[in-house]
Amino acid sequence: LGDFYLRAPDYWYPLDDAAKVYPMSMTDGWMSVFRLSAWLDAPVEPELLQAALHFVLPRFPFFATRARRGVFWHYIDAEKRRFEVRPETEPPCAPMDISAGGAQAFRVVYFGERVSVEFFHILTDGTGGLAFLSALLTEYLRLLGLADGPAGPAEADTHGEECENAFERFASDCPPAGGFSEGPAVQLRGRLAKQRPARILHLELDAARLAAAAKARGCTVTALVLAFMAEAAHCASDESRGCIRIQVPVNMRKFCPSKTLRNFSMYCSVSAPWAEAGDAEGLMAEFSRQLGERASEAAMRGMLGTTSAMVRALGKVPLFLKRPAARLAYGFLGERAFTSTLSNLGRAALPEGTARHVRKLGFVLGTAEQSRAACGLVSYGGVALLSVTKLTEDPAFERRLCALFERAGVPFVLEGSVLYGA
Repeated sequence: LGDFYLRAPDYWYPLDDAAKVYPMSMTDGWMSVFRLSAWLDAPVEPELLQAALHFVLPRFPFFATRARRGVFWHYIDAEKRRFEVRPETEPPCAPMDISAGGAQAFRVVYFGERVSVEFFHILTDGTGGLAFLSALLTEYLRLLGLADGPAGPAEADTHGEECENAFERFASDCPPAGGFSEGPAVQLRGRLAKQRPARILHLELDAARLAAAAKARGCTVTALVLAFMAEAAHCASDESRGCIRIQVPVNMRKFCPSKTLRNFSMYCSVSAPWAEAGDAEGLMAEFSRQLGERASEAAMRGMLGTTSAMVRALGKVPLFLKRPAARLAYGFLGERAFTSTLSNLGRAALPEGTARHVRKLGFVLGTAEQSRAACGLVSYGGVALLSVTKLTEDPAFERRLCALFERAGVPFVLEGSVLYGA
């Protein structure tokens, strides 16, 4: 395993600009966690998965850390320990106790043929998480003798470009452009479940048929799914005024070239008045227009500039003052500004030797505190897997969503679970 696990670690990382809000806004029962999963063609061998994690972690030294509280911001500090894989026993995206001694901000779990990695969002975004999962699977399959690759641990680069805070590098080229404030959005009905998530549903869609349905309507897959979500939200809401607004994360790497595997995403949103949101077919052109405008390079660079300027402005405010303000802003301005979220990782790719043994990939967003449904989408090997995370037992949202895919001629297999009796 080399000396990565032997030497005393002497490095630490300030949180990237996008990550700074996550530890300040979490509560005892909630934190921002997401999951990436791979379904293999054979049951997982736990001992080899453990060895694969030991070999792969040196390439991702900013994961071998623990969160700590500084004077002005939280940060992540190198941790000298061996991280363990575990059988899956908790609900997906369960909160992590990062305050415990030796605590970690990610976990690797397995169940049957499925390998899952869950990340507290302070570490990385979907792009970085997918890179880690890909490396872990490749090393695991190499140990099984099923994939090619170099033997032994990767070279640890504790301060290379993959570890950088890319916001800091590009902020000077991204002038601020307005703030984040938006009015409250329509919220879905249903009593919040005590166990979170209350249920997770996976719609295993035919990726080719989904792309064809979007093309026939003159829009992208993202715009089509957003329109379906808006109609489903309309059906699942008791409100009759206001806007249905859906948050859409945007990968900044396509505008600001960076190899970083930490957070480097911003967000935009699409919205429709409640009275118009009940017609998905009629929303697609409008959502396409909104995405073209709000997810453009100019708009996203402006959002990056605003984020970095805000971080600089708050830099010298002590953390004990910032944290209550962040909690208040998140609860009353952040989450309530959106009805739901769609995060689309797009078409994922794995190394050729690895790809032969992976049947499908999944992307699950952790629950929010109040927002009752969130969707994660990733396409791989002809399957577009749409995962719906629910905070309520009310089935109206997912029922309408399924009906819309059926009506559009997009076949799917529905899987899911009601978790822990919720």
